[in-house]
Amino acid sequence: MISASARIKIPFHDVDSMGVTWHGHYVKYLEIARCELLDKIGYNYKDMEASGYAWPIIDMHIRYPGPTLFDEEIDVTAKLVEWENRLVIDYQVRNSDGRRVTKARTVQVALEIESKTMCYESPAILLEKIKAYQS
Repeated sequence: MISASARIKIPFHDVDSMGVTWHGHYVKYLEIARCELLDKIGYNYKDMEASGYAWPIIDMHIRYPGPTLFDEEIDVTAKLVEWENRLVIDYQVRNSDGRRVTKARTVQVALEIESKTMCYESPAILLEKIKAYQS
């Protein structure tokens, strides 16, 4: 499996009055790790657009078994688990003690930008990028 991680320090503006990270901010933490993953395979959002495809997220699930706190460093790992027909990425967020505090999954599909048509298979360019990375 292809994976990438990002270390994030929880800023003050991401927490509530009790110093706990507001749940909605996890979406951007996932995005940061996803961008690291896409950079790793050489097919980031600019590359996607240049190849004629957008990759909107069509589904997202997040589970919060534990909190993160102001000024805490977290590790967010994104793992590519499916790519033939869509991009499925699993995430784990671990706190500074190494305990898993969040897990998530996103699903993205290719959309041909010019025609605004959803693709039912991943475009060849993505498969080529993954194959090149794995070689």
